[in-house]
Amino acid sequence: MIAPPWAPIPPQLYGGIELVVDQLARGLQAAGHEVLLYTTGDSTCPVPRQWVLPTAEGERIGMAVPEIRHVIHAYEAVKTCDVVHDHTVMGPFYSEHFPGLPVATTIHGPFNEELTDLYRATADRVPLIAISHAQRRAAPEIPIARVIHHGVDASVFPVGDGGGDEDGPYVLFLGRMAHDKGAHRAVQIARAAGIRILMAAKMREPWEMRYFAEDVEPLLGPEAQYLGEVSHERKLELLAGASALLFPIRWNEPFGMVMIEAMACGTPVLAFPEGAAPEVVDDGRTGFLCEDDAAMVEAIGRLGELKRSDCRLAVEGYFSTNRMVAEHVELFESMVR
Repeated sequence: MIAPPWAPIPPQLYGGIELVVDQLARGLQAAGHEVLLYTTGDSTCPVPRQWVLPTAEGERIGMAVPEIRHVIHAYEAVKTCDVVHDHTVMGPFYSEHFPGLPVATTIHGPFNEELTDLYRATADRVPLIAISHAQRRAAPEIPIARVIHHGVDASVFPVGDGGGDEDGPYVLFLGRMAHDKGAHRAVQIARAAGIRILMAAKMREPWEMRYFAEDVEPLLGPEAQYLGEVSHERKLELLAGASALLFPIRWNEPFGMVMIEAMACGTPVLAFPEGAAPEVVDDGRTGFLCEDDAAMVEAIGRLGELKRSDCRLAVEGYFSTNRMVAEHVELFESMVR
C-alpha cells in the first residue's frame, strides 16, 4: 500500500485519506494478509513500513517533486508484492515502468476536469476504485472497477451520550474551512435553532484563512466557537459529546469520513442531500437529510426521534473496516487472477 506523502499514517490532525489508508492497512493485516505500507518516517501505523521521506511533506502538499521522489522509492520497495494499492496521484503513471505488477488506485477527490483527464489516461491499465456512487456519476465515461464505501473500526471510537460539555449541549462542525463545506451555514443554522455550536476545522491555506476571516469569524461569539484544528483524541471527545454533527455541504462531496466517524460515536448527522450524504445517512434513523437551512434548523429540534445506538450499529455493520477490507480483497484477488 502506497500512502500519499502529505501526512503521517494515521494522521495526527486533519487527514481523511490518511485515516482510510490506516484502516485498510490494519484491517488487511488483521485479516491475515502480509502488508507493506510505503509512507513517511513519522507514521505509526502498526504494520511493516518503509519510507524515504523522514517526515510528512505537509508544508509542500501538492508539489510535484516530493511526491515523485516518494513514488520512485515506493515502487522499488513494493515491486515484488502481489498487489499494489496506490493512493498517490503520480504513482499510477509511474507504475507503467513495472509491467506485470497489478496496481489499483482509489480516487479520493472529486471528478473535476483535471482529475478526469488524469484518470482517463490510466484507467485501461490501473483499476480505479471510487468511494461513492455520487463521485462516479460525475464522470460516467471513466471505467470504474468497483465502488467501495469507506469504513472505520467502531471499537476505537467512544460511544457518547451527546450530553455536551461543562457549558451544556452543542452541535459540531468538523472539517475544512472552505465555503463548500459550509461552516458559515452551520453557525447560522445552530443560532437559529438556539443551540451552541463548536467548530474544529483545518485552516492552513490562504483561501481557507480568507474564507474564515470574511464569512465565519464575524459570526463567532459565546454560542459559536472555533477551536482550531484539533488532535484525533480531541476530535473523538467532541464527536461523542455532540448532540449532532452538522454537515451542510453544497458540493459533490466524494464521501465525507466525518459522517461515519460521528456515527461511530453514536452521534447523528444532519446533512444536505448532496454528494455521498444520501449513501451514508439513513434518513430518519442515523440522521436527517435536509433540503435547506430551515429544514436543518427544524431537524435539530427532532433529534429526540433518533436513537444514538442506531448510529453506532450502522458503523459496526455496513460502514465497518471489515466490510471495506473484504471488498478490497475481492478486487485484489480478481486482479491477481
